[in-house]
Amino acid sequence: MKAMILAAGLGTRLRPLTDDRPKALVEIEGRTLLEITLARLRSFGVHDVIVNVHHFADQIAQYLQANSNFGMRIVLSREDELLDTGGGLKKAGFFFLEGADAEQPFIVHNVDVLSTIDLAKMVRYHLERRALATLAVQERKTSRYLLFDEQLRLCGRGSVENEPEMVPLVNRPLWLAFSGVHVISPRLLDKMTEQGAFSIVDTYVRLASAGEPVFGFRADAYYWRDLGKLESVTRAAEDVRQGAIAL
Repeated sequence: MKAMILAAGLGTRLRPLTDDRPKALVEIEGRTLLEITLARLRSFGVHDVIVNVHHFADQIAQYLQANSNFGMRIVLSREDELLDTGGGLKKAGFFFLEGADAEQPFIVHNVDVLSTIDLAKMVRYHLERRALATLAVQERKTSRYLLFDEQLRLCGRGSVENEPEMVPLVNRPLWLAFSGVHVISPRLLDKMTEQGAFSIVDTYVRLASAGEPVFGFRADAYYWRDLGKLESVTRAAEDVRQGAIAL
């Protein structure tokens, strides 16, 4: 099975830690976010990974080389200009269309997400629904929500400040927060008509409005933390020390 790690961001919310390194090389209890993510993917049978890079890209290349790619096949997708989540995946799409896994779903995982989400269960859920994409979601506060119907099919997005953007007419949609982990079928790649830098969520909402099967996977029962802020990294380290999650 293959995966993509989204690691190209500038990590501005992690400054000063990212003044001299990429956010992928920020550490929790002596292990980098990149190593932690790679280890999790490997534990679920992923051995082929593409990582998009931009900020201090050479540091990531040198780090992987020094660690023998952690025993995995790792390809770097260098972005001269940041392409956001959708543009980054589109640029790296070739990786998922080669070899024996060309028709198999793959995982996309933010490098700054720490979780215990059962990726194997999520992939099974994705396959059972013949989904185009499956998004790990939780019921928690966020600035941007994804909206789902009773079958957990994507039907819109919204925020506290603005009127929701709905796809079909759903009386009481579920307002859930996206957790930065996706399972994607390769057939999505041909449907990504957006150009340049764009959010993958834009693609998901557009395709859902056309009737394509984009689903949510409830991840409420799992540990999850966004490591995009300094205080979150500090809290995650404390969680590790207290045994809430193992690295």
